[in-house]
Amino acid sequence: MDKEKILTKLTDAGLVAVVRAKSGEEAIKISDACLEGGCPSIELTFTVPGAHKVIEELATRYSGGELLLGAGTVLDSETARIAILSGANYIVSPGFNLETAKLCNRYRVPYMAGCMTITEVITAMEAGVDIVKIFPADLFGPTIIKDIKGPLPQAKLMPTGGVDVSNVDQWIKAGAVAVGAGSSLTAGAKTGDYAKITATAKEFIAKIKEARA
Repeated sequence: MDKEKILTKLTDAGLVAVVRAKSGEEAIKISDACLEGGCPSIELTFTVPGAHKVIEELATRYSGGELLLGAGTVLDSETARIAILSGANYIVSPGFNLETAKLCNRYRVPYMAGCMTITEVITAMEAGVDIVKIFPADLFGPTIIKDIKGPLPQAKLMPTGGVDVSNVDQWIKAGAVAVGAGSSLTAGAKTGDYAKITATAKEFIAKIKEARA
Protein backbone atom coordinates (compact mmCIF):
# COMPACT_ATOMS: atom_id res chain seq x y z
CA MET A 1 0.00 0.00 0.00
CA ASP A 2 1.33 3.44 -0.95
CA LYS A 3 2.52 5.72 1.82
CA GLU A 4 -0.11 8.33 1.03
CA LYS A 5 -2.92 5.77 1.13
CA ILE A 6 -1.71 4.48 4.51
CA LEU A 7 -1.69 7.97 5.99
CA THR A 8 -5.09 8.80 4.52
CA LYS A 9 -6.71 5.61 5.81
CA LEU A 10 -5.17 6.09 9.24
CA THR A 11 -6.29 9.70 9.61
CA ASP A 12 -9.74 8.98 8.14
CA ALA A 13 -10.38 6.51 10.97
CA GLY A 14 -8.64 8.75 13.49
CA LEU A 15 -7.82 5.95 15.92
CA VAL A 16 -4.71 3.83 16.35
CA ALA A 17 -5.02 0.94 18.80
CA VAL A 18 -1.81 0.46 20.79
CA VAL A 19 -1.55 -3.29 21.29
CA ARG A 20 0.54 -4.50 24.20
CA ALA A 21 0.09 -8.12 25.27
CA LYS A 22 1.71 -10.93 27.24
CA SER A 23 1.75 -13.23 24.22
CA GLY A 24 1.44 -13.21 20.47
CA GLU A 25 -1.88 -15.04 20.68
CA GLU A 26 -3.34 -12.37 22.94
CA ALA A 27 -2.03 -9.62 20.67
CA ILE A 28 -3.75 -11.18 17.66
CA LYS A 29 -7.05 -11.48 19.54
CA ILE A 30 -6.84 -7.82 20.56
CA SER A 31 -6.08 -6.80 16.98
CA ASP A 32 -9.02 -8.81 15.64
CA ALA A 33 -11.33 -7.24 18.23
CA CYS A 34 -10.20 -3.71 17.37
CA LEU A 35 -10.75 -4.27 13.66
CA GLU A 36 -14.20 -5.71 14.35
CA GLY A 37 -14.99 -2.53 16.26
CA GLY A 38 -14.20 -0.36 13.25
CA CYS A 39 -10.60 0.53 14.11
CA PRO A 40 -8.49 -0.46 11.07
CA SER A 41 -5.16 0.73 12.52
CA ILE A 42 -3.13 -1.01 15.19
CA GLU A 43 0.29 -0.40 16.66
CA LEU A 44 1.74 -3.79 17.61
CA THR A 45 4.44 -2.90 20.11
CA PHE A 46 7.83 -4.57 20.17
CA THR A 47 7.27 -5.28 23.86
CA VAL A 48 5.07 -8.19 22.73
CA PRO A 49 7.09 -11.44 22.79
CA GLY A 50 8.13 -12.38 19.25
CA ALA A 51 6.61 -9.17 17.91
CA HIS A 52 8.00 -9.57 14.39
CA LYS A 53 6.42 -13.02 14.12
CA VAL A 54 3.08 -11.62 15.24
CA ILE A 55 3.37 -8.90 12.60
CA GLU A 56 4.11 -11.57 9.98
CA GLU A 57 1.02 -13.56 11.02
CA LEU A 58 -1.26 -10.52 10.99
CA ALA A 59 0.16 -9.35 7.64
CA THR A 60 -0.67 -12.76 6.17
CA ARG A 61 -4.11 -12.90 7.74
CA TYR A 62 -5.04 -9.44 6.48
CA SER A 63 -3.20 -9.46 3.19
CA GLY A 64 -6.15 -7.70 1.55
CA GLY A 65 -5.30 -4.47 3.34
CA GLU A 66 -8.19 -4.54 5.82
CA LEU A 67 -5.79 -3.87 8.67
CA LEU A 68 -3.22 -1.07 8.80
CA LEU A 69 -0.44 -2.81 10.64
CA GLY A 70 1.97 -0.60 12.54
CA ALA A 71 4.98 -1.55 14.62
CA GLY A 72 5.33 0.33 17.90
CA THR A 73 7.96 0.90 20.59
CA VAL A 74 10.53 0.92 17.79
CA LEU A 75 13.70 2.40 19.28
CA ASP A 76 16.14 2.09 16.39
CA SER A 77 16.47 1.64 12.66
CA GLU A 78 17.43 -2.04 12.99
CA THR A 79 14.12 -2.84 14.65
CA ALA A 80 12.28 -0.69 12.12
CA ARG A 81 13.80 -2.66 9.24
CA ILE A 82 12.83 -5.98 10.86
CA ALA A 83 9.28 -4.69 11.30
CA ILE A 84 9.02 -3.51 7.70
CA LEU A 85 10.34 -6.81 6.35
CA SER A 86 7.81 -8.61 8.55
CA GLY A 87 4.96 -6.65 6.97
CA ALA A 88 4.50 -3.48 9.04
CA ASN A 89 2.83 -0.63 7.13
CA TYR A 90 4.14 2.10 9.41
CA ILE A 91 6.55 2.64 12.31
CA VAL A 92 5.85 4.26 15.68
CA SER A 93 8.43 5.29 18.29
CA PRO A 94 8.09 6.67 21.83
CA GLY A 95 10.78 9.21 20.92
CA PHE A 96 12.49 10.58 17.82
CA ASN A 97 15.36 8.69 16.21
CA LEU A 98 17.06 10.20 13.16
CA GLU A 99 18.34 6.91 11.71
CA THR A 100 14.84 5.44 11.94
CA ALA A 101 13.47 8.49 10.14
CA LYS A 102 16.05 8.08 7.38
CA LEU A 103 15.29 4.39 6.96
CA CYS A 104 11.55 4.94 6.80
CA ASN A 105 11.96 7.75 4.28
CA ARG A 106 14.23 5.50 2.21
CA TYR A 107 11.49 2.89 1.90
CA ARG A 108 8.57 5.34 1.90
CA VAL A 109 7.12 3.95 5.10
CA PRO A 110 5.30 6.41 7.40
CA TYR A 111 7.13 7.16 10.63
CA MET A 112 5.39 8.53 13.75
CA ALA A 113 7.95 9.68 16.28
CA GLY A 114 7.14 10.59 19.87
CA CYS A 115 7.80 14.22 20.86
CA MET A 116 7.10 16.41 23.89
CA THR A 117 8.40 19.86 22.98
CA ILE A 118 8.14 22.35 20.12
CA THR A 119 11.84 21.84 19.39
CA GLU A 120 11.40 18.08 19.15
CA VAL A 121 8.36 18.49 16.89
CA ILE A 122 10.29 20.79 14.54
CA THR A 123 13.28 18.42 14.50
CA ALA A 124 11.04 15.46 13.68
CA MET A 125 9.18 17.32 10.94
CA GLU A 126 12.45 18.49 9.35
CA ALA A 127 13.54 14.83 9.26
CA GLY A 128 10.38 13.88 7.36
CA VAL A 129 8.23 12.50 10.17
CA ASP A 130 4.71 12.32 8.73
CA ILE A 131 2.65 12.38 11.91
CA VAL A 132 4.16 13.50 15.21
CA LYS A 133 3.11 11.40 18.18
CA ILE A 134 2.61 13.66 21.20
CA PHE A 135 3.70 11.39 24.04
CA PRO A 136 2.95 11.02 26.85
CA ALA A 137 -0.09 13.15 26.08
CA ASP A 138 -1.61 12.88 29.57
CA LEU A 139 1.17 15.13 30.89
CA PHE A 140 -0.29 18.01 28.88
CA GLY A 141 -3.97 17.58 28.06
CA PRO A 142 -5.69 18.59 24.80
CA THR A 143 -4.50 22.21 25.00
CA ILE A 144 -1.00 21.08 23.96
CA ILE A 145 -2.34 20.43 20.45
CA LYS A 146 -3.52 24.02 20.06
CA ASP A 147 -0.31 25.31 21.62
CA ILE A 148 1.83 23.44 19.08
CA LYS A 149 -0.39 24.24 16.11
CA GLY A 150 -0.22 27.95 16.96
CA PRO A 151 3.34 28.36 15.61
CA LEU A 152 3.16 25.13 13.57
CA PRO A 153 -0.30 25.01 11.92
CA GLN A 154 1.04 22.52 9.37
CA ALA A 155 1.93 19.94 12.04
CA LYS A 156 -0.01 16.68 11.99
CA LEU A 157 -0.27 15.51 15.58
CA MET A 158 -1.39 12.26 17.21
CA PRO A 159 -1.65 12.30 21.02
CA THR A 160 -1.02 8.98 22.76
CA GLY A 161 -1.22 8.26 26.47
CA GLY A 162 -4.23 9.16 28.58
CA VAL A 163 -6.64 9.31 25.64
CA ASP A 164 -9.95 7.59 26.40
CA VAL A 165 -13.60 7.63 25.34
CA SER A 166 -14.40 10.46 27.76
CA ASN A 167 -11.87 12.91 26.31
CA VAL A 168 -11.14 11.78 22.75
CA ASP A 169 -13.54 14.42 21.38
CA GLN A 170 -11.50 17.15 23.10
CA TRP A 171 -8.29 15.95 21.43
CA ILE A 172 -9.92 15.85 17.99
CA LYS A 173 -11.54 19.26 18.39
CA ALA A 174 -8.16 20.66 19.49
CA GLY A 175 -6.74 19.66 16.10
CA ALA A 176 -5.33 16.13 16.42
CA VAL A 177 -5.46 14.22 13.11
CA ALA A 178 -5.76 10.95 15.06
CA VAL A 179 -5.29 9.56 18.55
CA GLY A 180 -3.48 6.55 19.93
CA ALA A 181 -5.27 4.54 22.60
CA GLY A 182 -3.81 1.70 24.62
CA SER A 183 -5.15 0.37 27.91
CA SER A 184 -8.28 2.54 27.77
CA LEU A 185 -9.22 0.63 24.60
CA THR A 186 -7.77 -2.83 25.19
CA ALA A 187 -8.40 -3.33 28.94
CA GLY A 188 -10.88 -6.11 28.22
CA ALA A 189 -8.01 -8.40 27.26
CA LYS A 190 -6.97 -8.68 30.91
CA THR A 191 -10.12 -10.69 31.65
CA GLY A 192 -10.46 -12.28 28.23
CA ASP A 193 -13.38 -10.01 27.37
CA TYR A 194 -12.51 -9.23 23.77
CA ALA A 195 -16.11 -8.22 23.03
CA LYS A 196 -15.54 -5.28 25.38
CA ILE A 197 -12.60 -4.18 23.22
CA THR A 198 -14.82 -4.27 20.14
CA ALA A 199 -17.50 -2.26 21.92
CA THR A 200 -14.99 0.31 23.16
CA ALA A 201 -13.49 0.67 19.68
CA LYS A 202 -16.98 1.42 18.35
CA GLU A 203 -17.40 4.09 21.04
CA PHE A 204 -14.07 5.66 20.12
CA ILE A 205 -14.89 5.76 16.41
CA ALA A 206 -18.35 7.23 17.07
CA LYS A 207 -16.91 9.93 19.34
CA ILE A 208 -14.27 10.84 16.75
CA LYS A 209 -16.86 11.13 13.97
CA GLU A 210 -19.09 13.23 16.20
CA ALA A 211 -16.23 15.56 17.13
CA ARG A 212 -15.27 16.02 13.49
CA ALA A 213 -18.87 16.78 12.51
